Amino acid sequence: MQVTETLNQGLKRGYRFTLPAADLAAEVDRQLAEAQPQIEMKGFRKGKVPMALLKKTYGPRVMGDAMQKSIDDALTAHMTEAKARPAMQPKVEMENGEAWKEGDDVVVNVSYELLPEIPEADLSAIELERLTVTPEESAVTEALENLAKNAQSFDDRAAGEAAQSGDQVTIDFKGMVDGEAFEGGSAEGYPLVLGSNSFIPGFEDQLVGAKAGDAVTVNVKFPDDYGHPTLKGKDAVFETTVHSVKAPKAAEINDEMAKRFGADSLDELKTQITERLGAEYQGASRALMKRALLDRLDELVSFELPESLVEAEAAQIAHQLWHEEHPEEHGHNHGSIEPTDEHKKLAERRVRLGLLLADVGQKAEITVTDQEMTQAVMRQARNFPGQERAFFEFIQQNEAAQQQLRAPIFEDKVVDHIISGAKVTEKSVSKDELEKALEALDEA
Repeated sequence: MQVTETLNQGLKRGYRFTLPAADLAAEVDRQLAEAQPQIEMKGFRKGKVPMALLKKTYGPRVMGDAMQKSIDDALTAHMTEAKARPAMQPKVEMENGEAWKEGDDVVVNVSYELLPEIPEADLSAIELERLTVTPEESAVTEALENLAKNAQSFDDRAAGEAAQSGDQVTIDFKGMVDGEAFEGGSAEGYPLVLGSNSFIPGFEDQLVGAKAGDAVTVNVKFPDDYGHPTLKGKDAVFETTVHSVKAPKAAEINDEMAKRFGADSLDELKTQITERLGAEYQGASRALMKRALLDRLDELVSFELPESLVEAEAAQIAHQLWHEEHPEEHGHNHGSIEPTDEHKKLAERRVRLGLLLADVGQKAEITVTDQEMTQAVMRQARNFPGQERAFFEFIQQNEAAQQQLRAPIFEDKVVDHIISGAKVTEKSVSKDELEKALEALDEA
């Protein structure tokens, strides 16, 4: 195999691989000779089929295999000799593909981009600020009140008392569109909390002020994006009868309520809430510090980026954001989505930081353990109740899916590694100050 360099520009490399016809023929002969002892054909004993007949019968198929193996071997040898680290899978194109015939040399053009050399940076000089929040008694009280509200019951209002927002009404209803009842539009004895927005927009509002025993005609319009295609944008009339009106009654904050939420006592529930709030604050603080660290790293280190990686990342960003803006589109039959300059700028940052963190992690010998991967798979499997086994099998058989789980774990471990060696100062702040910092982060 002859290798000639055709491109050497920045990170881009190009080569022409020429496989002489004689070498290819020799590889075909070698593969046929290797297989000959196991081949049987009519009129010949096993292993005694003449080579000429083998070539005539199996030659074209073996030629393709020999060609692919020769190219793969040459590419592997080239990468090893050049100590090349391609950013993406090399592009391989046969120069004389359709015109090639047996007896011709095989000419293949190979192109790829190298991963850049990452410059050394003094990560210990990075200065970061860690915001710390101590859960206040008022926050614990607020959490308890929310739990009491979630555990609320409903008591009958006095006879003749009108329903208010937040009340629970028990109703019968029958819905009609164009004078015809429709499937799923009727129910009896249905408990509905007014203001819960669990029904079509406008339905619950028209029951505010109703009394037990009232018959109410509710006029609404189905949303244009309603899930049932035959009802989208349609006007509907619901003949509704109110059987009872009940006012909400929050649960008393005591040991009994605590037991409903898995605690032995109110004091234990308070302790659990305090620990949960502390963990939430720590998580939010870490998110802020991680973002600050990535900003510092983005400013600290600069190097040439492989265009192929940036283009692929920009395309992925554009595709993801398009789906976020069009949640009704679940498929991918939406044509090409052209990345904008903003997408490309964000892609450059992600690629730069990704390569830098990968380099830091490699030098620090950071790895993702089997236990960490198992825990990640189990967390994801919870999103597929009843299909956990199928999800586990999918992950085991799909390297790309494994990498999607492994990448964020690796990144977080590298981030923690850098933070452990950086200059970190603690700053005590209130819950409101922490929330404002998070809001600013979302807006950035």
